[in-house]
Amino acid sequence: MRVLVVMDPIEHVNLKKDSTMAMLWAASRRGHELGYVLQQDLYINQGKAFGLVSPLQVFENSEKYYELGEKKSQSLAEYDVVLMRKDPPFDMNFVYTTYILEQAEREGAWIINKPQSLRDCNEKLFATQFPELQVPTLVTSQQSLIREFIQTHQDVIVKPLDGMGGSGIFRLSAQGANIGSTLEMLTELGKQPIMAQRYIPEITAGDKRILMVNGEPIPYCLARIPQNGEVRGNLAAGGLGEARPLTAKDKEIAAKVGPILREKGLVFVGLDVIGEYVTEINVTSPTCIREIDAQFGTSIADTLFDVLEQGRVS
Repeated sequence: MRVLVVMDPIEHVNLKKDSTMAMLWAASRRGHELGYVLQQDLYINQGKAFGLVSPLQVFENSEKYYELGEKKSQSLAEYDVVLMRKDPPFDMNFVYTTYILEQAEREGAWIINKPQSLRDCNEKLFATQFPELQVPTLVTSQQSLIREFIQTHQDVIVKPLDGMGGSGIFRLSAQGANIGSTLEMLTELGKQPIMAQRYIPEITAGDKRILMVNGEPIPYCLARIPQNGEVRGNLAAGGLGEARPLTAKDKEIAAKVGPILREKGLVFVGLDVIGEYVTEINVTSPTCIREIDAQFGTSIADTLFDVLEQGRVS
């Protein structure tokens, strides 16, 4: 196949942890032709989707892990698969990129993940479509409602709807002294909705990332365990990653969410689970492939390409 990747600058990836590189190595091992493009190199001309694309070779060698050819204009529809692996922030540039990719989709390219679903499925709000899998959760910009929520549940996590890597997450208690200032900052004085969730004590055992490929779970997850008194398990916030087999409850959660992911064209997704509850559903550029592969000898990117080589999900 011809495979195009839309990603952040390849020269800046963390080679030990980067899931996109795992995908590119898997594609290369299978003999697929690779192209590389940055978000700002995508464009529409006369109603057709194009990119300033560089031919890409990748090597499983830390000394030299990639080589780029000369950049040239190409129709995105010349590629069988386009991997949208641009990291958040999910800002308007990201939204514009999904419109360009949606045009490529109309021209015949298979975009992973589906552009419309990238827009529709905010990683915090998407999880609220499964209330039976969540702890009590409130989304609002109204500080009075959040204060009521805190009084009801006593111990609460609040976070922005567009954060990543654990940024902007606060734990507030009903007796806390900084509720007002925290809510003013996060809601931008009542103009910006945020999420409040009842605190889940099982976070001390890890915030589990369950990777889903075509609606089916990888048999192992990565538990991201908070360190040094932190409330956040995110690896970007210093969490320790420990791969584990899925529990029966993890598999039950995956079975409930999986069909909706397939329906929405979300082929590669990361579910965040604390204890027995889903907290987020990550659809933009889920990670943790490398950590699970390293600890259990899996090859999750090959599992993904098994699906991609079979053809478009119906």
